[in-house]
Amino acid sequence: MYDVMIIGGGSGGYAAAIRAAQLGAGVVLAECAETGGTCVNRGCIPSKVWLKAGNFLDQLETGKTFGINADIKEIDFKMLGERKAGVSAEIRMGMEALLQNNCVKLIKGRAAIKSPQEVDVGGRTIKTKKIIVATGSSLGAQKIPGLDTAAMTTDDVLEMTAVPESILVCGFGYIEVEMAFLLNTFGCKVIMAAEPARILPKEDLDTSQRVAQALRENGIQIIPQAFVESVETTKAGTVCKLSGTKEDSVTVEKVLISKRIPNTKGLGLEKLDVKLNKDNGIRVNDRLETSVKGIFAIGDVTGGWMLSHGASSMAVFAAENAMGENNAYPFHLIPRCLWTQPEMGTVGLSEEEAEKKGYDVETGVFPYAINGMAMVRNQVDGAVKIVFDARYGEILGVHIVGSNATEVIGEAVTAMQMEVTVQELARSIRVHPTFSEAVVDAARDAGDWALYLPRD
Repeated sequence: MYDVMIIGGGSGGYAAAIRAAQLGAGVVLAECAETGGTCVNRGCIPSKVWLKAGNFLDQLETGKTFGINADIKEIDFKMLGERKAGVSAEIRMGMEALLQNNCVKLIKGRAAIKSPQEVDVGGRTIKTKKIIVATGSSLGAQKIPGLDTAAMTTDDVLEMTAVPESILVCGFGYIEVEMAFLLNTFGCKVIMAAEPARILPKEDLDTSQRVAQALRENGIQIIPQAFVESVETTKAGTVCKLSGTKEDSVTVEKVLISKRIPNTKGLGLEKLDVKLNKDNGIRVNDRLETSVKGIFAIGDVTGGWMLSHGASSMAVFAAENAMGENNAYPFHLIPRCLWTQPEMGTVGLSEEEAEKKGYDVETGVFPYAINGMAMVRNQVDGAVKIVFDARYGEILGVHIVGSNATEVIGEAVTAMQMEVTVQELARSIRVHPTFSEAVVDAARDAGDWALYLPRD
């Protein structure tokens, strides 16, 4: 009998297996497809290779400001695809080597839970003391009449050998915004349409507006409060009928499908009475344990933000708790990021959420336009915004739109984890010139003593 059985070998399952093994557990991991899951094979890693290529294109254009003029002869999509595949393969091999190094038994096959101590993998019953479900998510079907012939998935985008002339992106979430930027960078005309009133509806309003402005400045059309009623393929292109907006229809070449759903089917959860959330993700408590004692769940399969780094951090807590510890997972510290131009990095509550929760909310803001490094690099779009409780100085959320936001947001996560007050953050020291200085400057603005902002 094993101490811990992991179902799913993506970023969450892989990390859970290694952490449990470090704690002395006998660990077995079942994976029905490629090691690395969506993140390594069809998500985070492949998309960042594409976005880095797009970033090079942007840098070549920016180079003119520095007196560097370069012509782009061609974009070799085959070579780009080979680079993407090579990076993913290298990470996969590294993951499998580390699992072996930690004495984790890797089994290929689809798993179904028979009881809290038994898992079936391809007809073989494996006995275990604890189970961690880390099966991730997959692309979900969108019920739009006529969509099939015009549909292009995020998987298809990452395998492109040619870019469509135009595309309708259905949705205003993180994946949709990042895909819109990616496709636009490579010359595709992008239209975004969705039911919410604004881009990134779960994020702070200022963040949403700054990202939307960047989208529009890049020529991306945004149609809010729009419902895609049907899709019809004609000689002129793919006609998408809309309702709820002044636009009757848009004509494009393709329609992007990016909705993701938790992989809960076929696991045997119904027979065990494992409870699900409204989004069909597995419901877990703050210890990441399901409604059935001894069965834990992490990552995309629990619904929510569906972020790779969320899965791998949840993995550590779930593995430790499965091995007898009692640690509460800090859901409020999961950062959300976009590798767009400019980037976005955010953590914690938005200003609107904090007000609804009854905090005495105040904010500090510092624009990239007067940050030294941003000026040096000609990357002046964006700002840092700190949301805090005026009574105690507790930092409730930090929202960054700007260059290197995906790196700088880590400072905010650490500050919130260590319960640093906004007053303490304001007296911190940063190297000059760096983008991270803007975080300290925003904290100083929160205390109404920003050194480099004009007085009101």
